[in-house]
Amino acid sequence: MTTLTPDNLQDAASANLADDPRRRAPLVTGDQDFASVTETVTHLALRKPPRAWYIAFGISMALLGLLGVLILYLILSGVGVWGNNQPVAWGFPIVNFVFWVGIGHAGTLISAILFLFRQNWRTGINRFAEAMTIFAVVCAGLFPGIHVGRLWLAYWLVPYPNQMAMWPNFRSPLLWDVFAVGTYATVSLLFWYVGMIPDLATLRDRATTKIRKIVYGLLALGWRGSNRHWQRFEKAYLLLAALATPLVLSVHSVVSFDFAVSQVPGWHTTIFPPYFVAGAIFGGFAMVLALAIPARQWFGLKDLITPRHVDNMAKILLGVGLMVTYAYATEVFIAWYGQSPNEQFAFINRAFGQSGWAYWVMVTCNCFIPQLLWFGKLRRNLWLLWGVAVAVNVGMWFERFVIILSLERDFVPSSWGQFMPTWVDMGMLVGSFGLFFTLFLLFCRYLPMVAIAEVKTVMPQAHAGHGDKQYDDVETDESGTADYRIP
Repeated sequence: MTTLTPDNLQDAASANLADDPRRRAPLVTGDQDFASVTETVTHLALRKPPRAWYIAFGISMALLGLLGVLILYLILSGVGVWGNNQPVAWGFPIVNFVFWVGIGHAGTLISAILFLFRQNWRTGINRFAEAMTIFAVVCAGLFPGIHVGRLWLAYWLVPYPNQMAMWPNFRSPLLWDVFAVGTYATVSLLFWYVGMIPDLATLRDRATTKIRKIVYGLLALGWRGSNRHWQRFEKAYLLLAALATPLVLSVHSVVSFDFAVSQVPGWHTTIFPPYFVAGAIFGGFAMVLALAIPARQWFGLKDLITPRHVDNMAKILLGVGLMVTYAYATEVFIAWYGQSPNEQFAFINRAFGQSGWAYWVMVTCNCFIPQLLWFGKLRRNLWLLWGVAVAVNVGMWFERFVIILSLERDFVPSSWGQFMPTWVDMGMLVGSFGLFFTLFLLFCRYLPMVAIAEVKTVMPQAHAGHGDKQYDDVETDESGTADYRIP
């Protein structure tokens, strides 16, 4: 055994200790201290962003403009501009709605559930994962509103006393979505904002213009960092995490009821709630990876979003991907085991019917491609991992598309048809990504991308006895005493 001294501690930390299964890579790399972490995160919000931000923002604004024009065209022309028909009355709008609701699940999972389980590695990625949740829910909420046709009457979905004595049908899954998604958006927004208050105060104190000082000061709610403030902050954050955790499981379960309570073959099944929740976490983690890998490269966050963060997310992506694969296999097995001709035909038609190509795109992206993540060398190849994450998001969108296509072949052959999306459908899908990335890039530009206060709590400097040397997550015994020995 070799005992590390303060002089050679930094060298040992950078000597590829991650290859030792008994060691974990540091959560903050480089020669970072409290001041440098603050400077790294506040630099983008308070100073001129890199050129990559302007290029990405210009592209996303163009796509957002396309979405706005198409929504206006839809309102003026009617829903006939979509490919929705009979029997496929649900088309791209509902596919996009379920897709974006699913994307919004990983942020709350990373922030709330991992926080409750005291997983310190979440600190580098939780902030923009939470922001991703909010923006994905905004994109999701757009589509049911325009899918009802009369956009200006969408407020009828809200159960409020009115002069016409007309109340929404509480047995309608559409109303369930209003309550579920509305509650999830509210709690997620509060959770995101409350966690950001200490960092907003940091931006307030470092701002150099009067307008920024006023705006950040109002958002910081008078935060001074006193002991009383920290106590109340931690209680509020813990309470919101406890409230948000069951929502991760319940919201997409309720969304799955849109399909499961129907009598359509391939939809009327009890596997949909857990199946949809696993798929939501799968797609959400893939989107977090798709955003984190470029962000750490372009915004100078390599020391705060480390390979350990990326590797942990890749492992979770692989694990949840296996759950989704199991769900696909279970669906097919139950269709065979149940001996229902309609159910069996629905799944045979999914795989080998006129739209079978979409099914195999889904299976390839969600089942086969993630198997690359079994290999550590491939998980450490960031751009290959980014490609896997993008493929998973493509596969998850096609999963919802394949479910909707079950409507093409229902009980009565005389009503069979084929769904063909129009250019408006495709434009709105692309435009929704413009809305999402516009909001995300504005967040990156004006708000702290990384939780400054939380990152500092996992640094060695925050713990007595670690000195000023950068070596995180050393092995400790039950009493908390650090063990710096290596073979």
